[in-house]
This record gives sequence, structure tokens and C-alpha cells, in this order.
Amino acid sequence: MNNKEIEAIKLHIAGATIRHTPPFDDLKPFNNNFELEKDFIDRWIIPYYLNIGNTNTEWINKLTTIKHEITTDIIQTNLGDFNWRSRQTGAFFAAITNQTQFIDSIGTHLLKSEVAFAGKVYCKVFASFNLPKCVDYLNLYLDYYLTKPDLWFEQRDAMEAILYLDKLNATNHFEKHFSLWTEFIKNKPNWEVEIKTDNLEKQLKIIDTVKTHM
Repeated sequence: MNNKEIEAIKLHIAGATIRHTPPFDDLKPFNNNFELEKDFIDRWIIPYYLNIGNTNTEWINKLTTIKHEITTDIIQTNLGDFNWRSRQTGAFFAAITNQTQFIDSIGTHLLKSEVAFAGKVYCKVFASFNLPKCVDYLNLYLDYYLTKPDLWFEQRDAMEAILYLDKLNATNHFEKHFSLWTEFIKNKPNWEVEIKTDNLEKQLKIIDTVKTHM
């Protein structure tokens, strides 16, 4: 997605449109035109999707061992599958191999939020990449989904990621979203107002360790 398209979505979210469709309907996510084979699922999804949040040494060793086997085709195949397990695994693989060419694919998946659970990994990956377009996607996501209190998605994960990036980049995006955040969590008894980045930072250290391992 280019800067012109990003600005158009910002205007749409702000209400500068007469269309009555969600602002992300026109985004076309990459989707496979085939079903994943069992061998691929067993090799490149099942051993990883439930462990993405781990921070133990065994997990780090496993990732550093297989990192050089992860190709762009494997990442694309995972991201193109309509399943939260494969999509979040593909995004995570992009992070540990530093393949930033998948930012738009991941960003489109985040904005459209077609499957549950994967969004929290997309936010983590964008925090890891720390590129301007990653910040754009996180801001677009928050601009829209913080105004949808009935959609209990990955708003907290996006807030954590944007706060973390603010700390790194000396920016102030988090504060711009905070009033909407406090409104969003009203009547959500299990959602805390305070946003912390401690757990995110631990997981990002794992990604950075694997990413920089030769």
C-alpha cells in the first residue's frame, strides 16, 4: 500500500466519504489458490503456531536451527492461507528472518482482521520491524478499531506495539489514541486501562536474538 492509499484510508476513517462500506473493504489480501498439504502443515505450522510467545532457551535454539530453512515461499504460503495458525506463523517467520517485503501483506491482514488471534502477532512483527510503514498500519488499525467497542479484537496489542515504538523513536502516537482507548474499554471489565510493554519487549528480544543469529 502506497502513501496515497494510506492517506485515502485516513480520510475515510475521519468521515471524508459518502460511501457506506468499511474503510478496508477495498484492500485485497493475498490468498492462496490451493489448500495446504498435510506435510507442509506438519512441517511449517504445527510445531510453531502455539509457541510464538515463548521465551525459553529451547524455543530460541529451535528457531535458530531452522531459520535458514525458511524461504520466502514458505512465508508467503503461510500468509496466504485463510487460517489464523498459518497466518500468524508466516508473519512470525517474516520477523525472525527480517523479510520486510511482507509488511503490506501483514498490514492488510491486520486491517481487515479476517481471522481471530493472528492480529496480536502482526502487531508484534511490526514492533520488531520498526519501519515507518509499520507505524502507519498500527495507527490506521487503532484509528478505526478503537471506535468499534463491539469488536473485541487486538486493540490492546496494537496499543502496546505503538507505545513500544514511541519509546524507541521518540514519537507520540500512543497519546493520540489514548482517549479513544479509554472509551473503548468501558464496559469491558477484564480490560485494564494501563498499557504495559514488558511482555512484548521480552518476546521482541527473542525475535532479535534469532534474527541476528548467523
